[in-house]
Amino acid sequence: MGRRTLLATAGWLAAAVLATLIGVAAIRLVGESITGTPGGVRSQAEVERALAAPEPTPAMPSGPAASASSSSPTVGPSATPGQRRSFSTPGGTAVAECVGSEVRLVSWAPAQGYRVKDVDRGPDDDAEVTFTGPAGEFEVNVGCIGGEPVARPGDSD
Repeated sequence: MGRRTLLATAGWLAAAVLATLIGVAAIRLVGESITGTPGGVRSQAEVERALAAPEPTPAMPSGPAASASSSSPTVGPSATPGQRRSFSTPGGTAVAECVGSEVRLVSWAPAQGYRVKDVDRGPDDDAEVTFTGPAGEFEVNVGCIGGEPVARPGDSD
C-alpha cells in the first residue's frame, strides 16, 4: 500500500509540473502579444532619436473625405520643420516643433487617469494643451525662441 501511494503522489506531482510548464510556455507565447508593448520597450536615447527623425509624409487621401479632413493649415515647401522638443507635466506629455517663428504641437498624450481638456495645436505664436485629471489641470504652453520650442508660463485667465 505504501508503494502505491508513493507512485500515485509521484504521478500527480509529475502531471502538475508538466501542466505548469505547458501553461508558462503558452503564456510566454501568447502573453507578449496581449500585454507586451508593440515593438518592445524603447530606451530614452531611442525615443530621442525617433523624435529627432523627420516625420514621414503621409499619403494624401482622395475623395470627399479628403476635403473634410484637411482643416489644418499646410506649410509651404520653403519652410522646414525645426528641432522637436518634448514637454512633460504630471498630467501628460506634448511634443512641439518650430517652423520659422511659429510653433506647433506635433503630438500630445495624457498620463494615465488624465484626459485632454483643450488643445491649441498651432502653428501660431504659441501652442498649448491642457490635461485634466484627479490632481487638477496641467497646461503645456509652448512658444519659439531662436527656432527652438520653449515652455511658457500658462495663462492666468
